[in-house]
Amino acid sequence: MAEIGKGVTAGKLAISVQKRLTRAQEKVMQKLGKADETRDVAFEEMVANFNKQMTEGSKLQKDLKAYLVAVKTMHDASRRLQDCLADMYEPDWFGKEEMDALTEDTDTLWLDYHQSITDKSLTSLDSYLTQFPDIKARIAKRDRKMVDFDSARHHFSSLQKGKKKDEAKIAKAEEELGRAQKIFEELNVELQDELPSLWDNRVGVYVNTFQGLAGHQEKFHGEMNKLSQNLNDIMSKLEEQREQNEETNHSESASSAPKVVQRPGPPPSRPPPRPMPSPDQRQQRVDPVEDEASVSDVNTESSTTTTQQSEVTNGSDGDLPPGFLYKVKAVHEYAATDGDELELKIGDDVLVLAFDNPDEQDDGWLVGVQESHWVQNKDISAKGVFPENFTQKV
Repeated sequence: MAEIGKGVTAGKLAISVQKRLTRAQEKVMQKLGKADETRDVAFEEMVANFNKQMTEGSKLQKDLKAYLVAVKTMHDASRRLQDCLADMYEPDWFGKEEMDALTEDTDTLWLDYHQSITDKSLTSLDSYLTQFPDIKARIAKRDRKMVDFDSARHHFSSLQKGKKKDEAKIAKAEEELGRAQKIFEELNVELQDELPSLWDNRVGVYVNTFQGLAGHQEKFHGEMNKLSQNLNDIMSKLEEQREQNEETNHSESASSAPKVVQRPGPPPSRPPPRPMPSPDQRQQRVDPVEDEASVSDVNTESSTTTTQQSEVTNGSDGDLPPGFLYKVKAVHEYAATDGDELELKIGDDVLVLAFDNPDEQDDGWLVGVQESHWVQNKDISAKGVFPENFTQKV
């Protein structure tokens, strides 16, 4: 309540208190059914629509502000993510300048999107809602003036029906009734014109709000899609650069580092051993007439083999075993599975020999003796066969 002496006189204060008391009494009488009440069903429906419209508009405003907060949060998260990538992006990587520009463009796009919604959607909605408090206050005033009008009407009627009529009081009551009726009707007419118009105006406000929001979203996502595609292209080119560097490094390391030998498959299968006849059996099979010819053929074949071995060894100085062809190094271990096979360990040097009988050589198998054994013992009694794909020629 206003204090006396600050723009409110004691007389005005008394009048205000009296009005409130009179209104309270009138409402009690109306509720008790002892006084009739002015009712306007059409206007009450307008007020109900107004309250609904104000509630919906306030909710829309609240949700739109929450959406803007979410946009701001997403903008902050996007900026931190882009800054992180830009900080990690090394200067010699592909597209360093493009990446920095992309970071700035993304940040600007988020700022523009937030500002566009604020300026065009939220500001328009805020302006729409500013008129509700004034209209709400005038509706409340109209309700009070209606009670004043009813009270003045009842007072005037009671004076007219009284047994002792006081013309002066009746005249004064009639004057107060006319004044109350005028104030009430002025407010009532104004609101009856404004409320329907305001109710219809809500459609345009909702259309402008969401149509504008949709337009901003479409533009934002379209531009963001382009930036995302640019980022994807930069990342693809960076991956290509990495693969090229790996290939270059691999080629350089392959030329400088020892070659890694791939592990071979299993050794070639060997046919079952062919039984060889004993010297006595061979002698028994030779006819006396053919003996000299056979001996001559053997000598001839031996002479030919010796000549070939001499040519292969390219004039050996006598330190290599007879029949030596070339030397190999074991690159994989091989465990002998038969008595005539040679055990191999990685790094073993083996002197490859010619088979005594070429027909005995199986595909994929060589015969030889460990070089270390030959150097120490100067004999080939420990020779054996081994898979060729477990060795490498040196």
